[in-house]
Amino acid sequence: KVYSALDRMGIAYTSHEHPAIFTGEQAAEHWKDVAGVGIKNLFLRNKKGDRHYLVILAVDKQADLRQLVKIIGDDRLSFGSPERLMTHLGVTPGSVSVFGLLHEGSGPVQVIVDADLRAAERLIFHPNDNRASVSISFADFERFLASRPNVVRWLRL
Repeated sequence: KVYSALDRMGIAYTSHEHPAIFTGEQAAEHWKDVAGVGIKNLFLRNKKGDRHYLVILAVDKQADLRQLVKIIGDDRLSFGSPERLMTHLGVTPGSVSVFGLLHEGSGPVQVIVDADLRAAERLIFHPNDNRASVSISFADFERFLASRPNVVRWLRL
């Protein structure tokens, strides 16, 4: 589904298959020969569970959820459950990706992107499967985000 969507949009990509990746250390090992900044994606929910966020940042950065709450003006954030993840992004834990926004239930998910990523030429994501990676240009990443109905906010994380 991801590759078909990228092809339809005219987004050039390179794909790489590898064993399942669950940590930044594993990603670094498998991405060392791939051009681009490795990305981690966090699926979060607010305390009431009525707002959901996809936070996108470089794999080597730490997300301070307490600070993020202050920046976005919501209440306490926590990781979304596997059930919420499937409902909103159509993926399982470990495979969270910007490409989950292709899922029909993703419309209400707000996207928070680390503004520091604007300095990257290419970005590396999972194509909704942590046994593969896709590298796309930053410009195409922006085009992909613009094609989705989600609210996107660029913040310094």
